[in-house]
Amino acid sequence: MIIDWDVAIAMEDGLVLRADVFRPQAPGRYPVLLSYGPYAKGLAFQDGYPSAWQKMISAHPDVAHGSSNLFQNWEVVDPEKWVPDGYVCVRVDSRGCGRSPGYVDHFSPRETEDFYQCIEWAGVQSWSNGKVGLSGVSYFGINQWQVASKNPPHLAAMCIWEGSADWYRDMTHHGGILSTFWANWYDMQVKTVQYGLGERGPRSRANGLLVCGDVTLSDAELAKNRCDFGDAILAHRLDDEYHRVRSAVWENIKVPFLSAANWGGQGLHPRGNFEGFMRAASGQKWLEAHGLEHWTHFYTDYGVALQKRFFNHFLKGEQNGWDREPPVQLQVRHIDHFAARTESAWPIPRTRWTRLHLDPLQQALASAAVAGEATVSFAAQGEGLTFISEPLTVQTEITGPLAAKLWVSSTTADADLFLVFRVFTADLREVTFAGAIDPHTPVAQGWLRASQRKLDAALSEPYRPYHAHDEIQPLIPGQAVELDVELWPTSIVVPAGYRIALSVRGKDYLYAESTGLKLSNFKNELRGCGPFLHDDPRDRPASLFDGTTTVHIGPAHAAYLLLPIIEETR
Repeated sequence: MIIDWDVAIAMEDGLVLRADVFRPQAPGRYPVLLSYGPYAKGLAFQDGYPSAWQKMISAHPDVAHGSSNLFQNWEVVDPEKWVPDGYVCVRVDSRGCGRSPGYVDHFSPRETEDFYQCIEWAGVQSWSNGKVGLSGVSYFGINQWQVASKNPPHLAAMCIWEGSADWYRDMTHHGGILSTFWANWYDMQVKTVQYGLGERGPRSRANGLLVCGDVTLSDAELAKNRCDFGDAILAHRLDDEYHRVRSAVWENIKVPFLSAANWGGQGLHPRGNFEGFMRAASGQKWLEAHGLEHWTHFYTDYGVALQKRFFNHFLKGEQNGWDREPPVQLQVRHIDHFAARTESAWPIPRTRWTRLHLDPLQQALASAAVAGEATVSFAAQGEGLTFISEPLTVQTEITGPLAAKLWVSSTTADADLFLVFRVFTADLREVTFAGAIDPHTPVAQGWLRASQRKLDAALSEPYRPYHAHDEIQPLIPGQAVELDVELWPTSIVVPAGYRIALSVRGKDYLYAESTGLKLSNFKNELRGCGPFLHDDPRDRPASLFDGTTTVHIGPAHAAYLLLPIIEETR
C-alpha cells in the first residue's frame, strides 16, 4: 500500500491537523475509513498499550494473523486488513494531540467541527470515491455520534464500536454521581501523547517520526495548551450546556450506522450504543452486542467480517444482503459461552417484564410483594444490602435493560445508591465475567444520587427511567422518597439451580479487596469496576453522604427489580 505520512488538513481557523493516509497502490477512487482522536497516530498499539495487546493476541491469534502488525494502533482499524480490500484508511491526530498542534479540549464543539472538516476534506481527495465511513472504538465511536449530529455531506456510514453518546449520563455522572474515570484517563492516555512532548515522547516504530511533534515544550507550556479536564467535569454537577454540547442530538442523526455494544462495558460504553440505536433518526440502523474485552472483537475475524459486510454495502454499493439483515444481532451471554441470535427490535418484543420484590426480613428477591411495612438500613458509604432469590427452577434468559423501584430515606440531605445485579451458583459463589476492562465484572450495574431523582416524563420508560439531572432536590432527613433506578442493559442465561440477586450499596461494587490485576493504561488495580469508580471526596462530602441510608419496603413503598425475561431461548 501507499502511505502518506503527516498529511496536512487545514482547519478554517488556520490550524493544521496531521493525518496518516494508507491507500491502495492501484490508481482509483476508493471509499474512506476515517478516525479522529487523541491517542497519537504514530504510537503503536504494542508500545502504548502493551498489556492489552499481549492479552488480546495470546487469546485471539487471528488478530495478529495476516498482518505485519507494524501499523496497529489503539482502537482503530489495521490498514493491512482493509487497504487490500479497496479502502483508504485515514487517521487524524486530534487538535493538541500526537503530531497535531493546538489546544486540547475533548469532545468540545471545536473538536466536533474539526472532525466535520476532516470528513469533508477526505470526501473530495483524488483517491476518494466521495463516501466516507467512520470507524473506531470508544473515543473514536463517541465522537461519531457527535459529528453525525451535524450531518457532514460526505459522511455515508459509521460503525460505532462501544461508543458512549450522552456526555452526562453515559460518561461523567452515573445517575448524577461523578465518575473519576475521565480525570485518570486524561493523565494516563492523553497527557502522555500531547503535542509538544517532542523529544521527551516516543518515536514511531513505523516511520521513526516523533510521535508527539517535532517541538519540545516545557511542562508549563504543555499545561497551557490543554484544558483542566477532570476539574471542568467536576465543576458541572448537573446536565447543563457543558454536557449538552458534548452529546449526540438524536433527531439530527440520519446516516446509516452499525452500533456495536459490549455487555461487559458497565460504567462507560453499552448504554450509548443501545440509546443510539433506539433514538437516532436514521432509517437504516443496526445494533450488535457482544462480550469480552473492550478492544478485542473490533480486531478479531468476527468483528472485522461484520464491519466489512456493513461498509462494503454502504461505501462500495455491494449488494451483499446487509440491508436484509435483522436490525438486532446479539451474542447472548451464557455462563461459559456466547450464542449468536438475531432479533427484530430492541428491547426484544417478546420480553416478559417481570417484577421481583424485595423482602426486607429475609433479604430476598421474591415473586410476591411483602404484606407489611418494614425498613432495613445500612451505612451510607458501606457495603449495603443484598437481596437474593431462591434457586431458579428453570433456565432463565435475562436480556435487556433493567430497572429498580426503591423508597429510601437518609439521616442526611442526600444519598448515593450503587445497584448491582448479580448471579450466584447454587452454593453461592458469584458468577462474574471478563468485562470490557475488568476480568471480574458483575452482570449489570446502576447508580442514582437521591437528590437527582427527578424523572424526565417524556423520555422515561418503565424499563429505562430517564432522569432530568437539571436540579437538586435535597432529602429531608428521615423522610422516604421514591427512586427509579436505571440499570444498564445486559444479557445472561442463568442455569436452573442458580440464584440471582440485587445489591443496594453505598459505594462501588467490589469483587475482591485485592486481585493483583492491572493494565498499563490505568492507574487503579482492577477489583470489579475496572477504572469506572466514584470515589472523589469532593463529589461525595461526608456531611451529605456519610450517614445512614434506610430502604422502606411494604404496601405503601413498593420495592422491586424489573427484569427483562425472554420467553423463549432459541
